[in-house]
Amino acid sequence: MGDRQALRFCTSEDGTRLAYASIGAGPPLVKSANWLSHLEFDLRTPIWRHWIEAFARRHTFVRYDTRGSGLSDRGPREISFESWVADLEAVVDAAGLDRFPLLGISQGGAIATAYAVRHPERVTHLVLYGAFARGRLKRGTGQAGIDEVLLMTKLFELGWGTDNRAFRQVFASQFLPQGTPEQIEAYDELQRESAAAADAVRILQTSAQIDVTKLAPRIACPTLVLHARDDARIPFEEGRLFASLIPGARFVSIASCNHILLETEPGWRHFLEEVEAFLPGACAPAATFGELTHRERELLEYLARGLDNHQIAAHLALSEKTVRNMVSSVLDKLEVENRAQAILKAREAGYGIGSVA
Repeated sequence: MGDRQALRFCTSEDGTRLAYASIGAGPPLVKSANWLSHLEFDLRTPIWRHWIEAFARRHTFVRYDTRGSGLSDRGPREISFESWVADLEAVVDAAGLDRFPLLGISQGGAIATAYAVRHPERVTHLVLYGAFARGRLKRGTGQAGIDEVLLMTKLFELGWGTDNRAFRQVFASQFLPQGTPEQIEAYDELQRESAAAADAVRILQTSAQIDVTKLAPRIACPTLVLHARDDARIPFEEGRLFASLIPGARFVSIASCNHILLETEPGWRHFLEEVEAFLPGACAPAATFGELTHRERELLEYLARGLDNHQIAAHLALSEKTVRNMVSSVLDKLEVENRAQAILKAREAGYGIGSVA
C-alpha cells in the first residue's frame, strides 16, 4: 500500500501506552480494537490490507492496537473489558475527534457499544461486523463453553511461541475456513507478531466474559449490524441477537463462512456496499471531489483543518513549493477562486472534522 499512515502514541487512564494510526483523508471513521493486531504489520497482510485501503479511500481511518498487542504496551498490568473501553476513549481524545462513526469488528463490537452508550454525543453511526454481545462463557452453553475456552487456552500456552504452526492454525482456521494456504500462513504470522502467548491468553479469557446485553438497548444512534451467514468463529445467531437488542438496528446477512472477509469473495463487496451506503457523507468526497488524487484529498484534509503550507509540507513530507502547486491544482479542480472558498467547500463535505495531533 503506497499511502503512508501517521503512527502516534497516547496513554490510557492507567498509564498503558497505546499505539494508534490514521490513514486516508476525509470524514473520520474510528475502529475499536478487536482480537490481535499490529498497526504496521496489518498494512502488509492479505488479511487486513484491503479493509484498511477500502476505508481510507473515503475517510480518515483511525485504528489502534489493543493493550498487550502490536505496538501498544505488551504485558500490561490489566486486561479487562473496562480497560478496553478506556483505551478507546483515550485514542479518540488523543486524535482530537469530536463526532464520528464507530466501527466494531468481532469483540470490538462490544467495546464500541459500551463507548457509544457512554458517549452518545460523539458517535453518529455504529457499524458492527461479526460482533457478539455475549462472550463464549456468557451464552448459556454450560460445560461445553467452558471446555472450549480451556482447550484454546491450553493450545495457546503450549504452542503459541513455537515454530509449530499447528497450534495457532487451529485458531486461524476458525477465522478463515475458506482461506488459501498463503492466507492461513499470513494470519498465523500476524498472530505471532502481534502478541506473546501470555497476553493472547489474557485477551481470549477477557473476551469470553463479555456481556453487553444490558447496554445494547441503550444505543441511541443509527446502527448497522452485519454478520457472515456461516461464520465459523462467531455464530450467526449471536449477530442476530446483537441486532435485536439495539433499537432500530438494521441487520444484513453476508454470504461467507469467514470471520474476516477476504478481498476475493463476493461477500466483501456486499459488505462494502452496505457500509458505504450507511455511513454519512461517504459518497461526498468521491462524488464532489472525484477529480482529486488521493494525495490531493490528503492535502485538502489538512487545509480544512486550518494548517498553513509550511505545516502541511511537514505532515506530508513535501517541500513548500510542492504544496503550493498542489493547493493551486486543488483550487482549480474544485472550481473555487481562493483558499477560503476551498476550505468552506471541503468542510461542507466533511473534511477537517478532527484536529491534528
